[in-house]
Amino acid sequence: MPVHALRRVPCALALLILACAPALKLAPDDSDVVLSQHALAAPDPSQPGPFTVRFLYYGSGTDRNRPEYRDSVALKTEPVDASKLVDLGTSAKSRNSYWGFTPSKMPLNARVWYPEGDGPFPVVLIAHGNHNMKEFSDPGYGWVGELLASRGYIVASLDMNFINGGIRGENDARGWFFLKHLEQLRKWTDEEGNPFTGKVDLDNVALIGHSRGGEAVGHAAAFNTLTHYPDNANVRFDFGFGIKSIIAIAPVDGQYQPANRLVPVENVNYLVFHGSHDGDVSSFMGIRQYQRVAFTDNQPRLKAAVFVYRANHGQWNTVWGAHDNGPRSRRILDLRTLMPPEDQRRFGKVYISAFLDATLRGRKEYLPLFRDHRVAAGWLPKTMYITRFEESTFRPIAGFEEDIDVTSGSVQGVRIQGDSMATWQESRLSLRTANSPAEGSSQYNNAVTLGWNNRLAGEDTTRMGPPAAYTITLPDDLPDDFNLDERSALQFLMMPTEAMPGPRAEPKDSAAAADSTSPSSRQRPRPKKRAEDEQLPPVDFSIVLTDAAGVSSALPVSRYGVVRRPLESWVMMRRDLERSRFARHSEIVLQTYSLPLTDFLAAEPALDVRRIRSIRFLFDRAVAGTIIVDDIGFAALDPAYLDVAGGAR
Repeated sequence: MPVHALRRVPCALALLILACAPALKLAPDDSDVVLSQHALAAPDPSQPGPFTVRFLYYGSGTDRNRPEYRDSVALKTEPVDASKLVDLGTSAKSRNSYWGFTPSKMPLNARVWYPEGDGPFPVVLIAHGNHNMKEFSDPGYGWVGELLASRGYIVASLDMNFINGGIRGENDARGWFFLKHLEQLRKWTDEEGNPFTGKVDLDNVALIGHSRGGEAVGHAAAFNTLTHYPDNANVRFDFGFGIKSIIAIAPVDGQYQPANRLVPVENVNYLVFHGSHDGDVSSFMGIRQYQRVAFTDNQPRLKAAVFVYRANHGQWNTVWGAHDNGPRSRRILDLRTLMPPEDQRRFGKVYISAFLDATLRGRKEYLPLFRDHRVAAGWLPKTMYITRFEESTFRPIAGFEEDIDVTSGSVQGVRIQGDSMATWQESRLSLRTANSPAEGSSQYNNAVTLGWNNRLAGEDTTRMGPPAAYTITLPDDLPDDFNLDERSALQFLMMPTEAMPGPRAEPKDSAAAADSTSPSSRQRPRPKKRAEDEQLPPVDFSIVLTDAAGVSSALPVSRYGVVRRPLESWVMMRRDLERSRFARHSEIVLQTYSLPLTDFLAAEPALDVRRIRSIRFLFDRAVAGTIIVDDIGFAALDPAYLDVAGGAR
């Protein structure tokens, strides 16, 4: 075949693929409305800061495959012994031959962006995840390294390519390598005559990890507080760095489980984000790590999660790009659905920079971004986001984890009652992936599902019963115990589903009407089957607080966040592969709604927020619908949150 004919083959193949591609399927985009108002007065955190950026490599100076870590290192490092944490298995001979070293002598290599100035500067370490070990991944985070260095951070992108490829069980080593790099920086900051002398603030450290690196940041935070390696107590730890914040980008979860337990993460600020069209880590695994982050020391901290519609896995790294499944991605993945890579990384710049400024530098003006992303409409790319947020002051009253009694809460004396509910069920949430073992596809989190239909069955479709309600009654001493006042907020997680219960059967008598468990009130007509393209009506409802004197105040949920059904995501080019890989075409990601008690007071000044006796989910703003709810409770909001009105407020 002539050379010019060979050149035409890829083009012809691409045209054939496009011709055979199914119709593009995306959820209706509401971002023009949702992101229509910008409320934050703070500077755009994705813009460069005032510092001149310097750059250097440090490493072994002997790397046979990486010229930058052989010929261009400004600072040389000694190898570290990772043999107790890394097992190369049957590939040991070929891997050792390629790299020129064994796990007992693995290098500490990194590329560093740092600000010109006296310092000391906070430290940010970034680690990639698993990829072809010969297609080096550490150069792929220059977009965030340059930005953060200009804003006064020392940023190192760590080389862990030598534990990439086909080996498994190495994610604990990834976490350990973070800490060994911090040890190296600690030596340099105490030595004279190098660029880091006196400039490295190891009391203000953040770790960022992508994919397997995103799981590993949690392991690093855990190892940082331990004295021994959990899998081999003969390996002693003595780290103790000031790791204050960790960021997980599209992380895996559960690949390393010491003593068959998911690794706990405590007393660090935490941010995780994940794309709906991730073709590699196909479920929002990081939501499990988010839920495990615990605040136990009464220090002010926060955790936040963002689900980014149309973002993929690889575009967070400029080396990896759009092809989450490697060269075959053009045939396997529907790349037409993806947001532009520049937009995806612009989102990353906004959230990473704002999070680090807020948690390492106390820049509280950025805090409202994590409570309600709509306040930053002018900074964010136009796509759809689902956000979750929790501060260390949050205390749950109903978390749905403690028992199998649907009428009890998470605090002694809290009681729950349903009135005219079509659905009232507590259950464990799952991830969308279909081809994982049962526990692998679990979110390890319970929530309550509430469904209602206020229309009475019969030919007259205008006849309505009283609005259904789900009421949580508080014990008398709870407001004092929780220190409820005007600085507090009611908070919960919620997501509407596509389920639409059928009309309500009319109770036979008034006694039955008052008893939601009576047989007559449970005899509902089955909901009719919907057409595939039928548009469901919007969901909204009221939250009603009632105090000890019987004074009530109600607010609509839609004022405090987008009330949006699951975002449909078709990732694969072939629909049969899509159905075999995923149990659902959407992920269950619950949104945080934070309702300041001052807003309830503004609606009803007579309400006594220090004597609240009940919280009622009153389904009075939509005839029918179903929602999933979790983690109902109260938080003491920082004044910075109360200074900014979110979204449509």
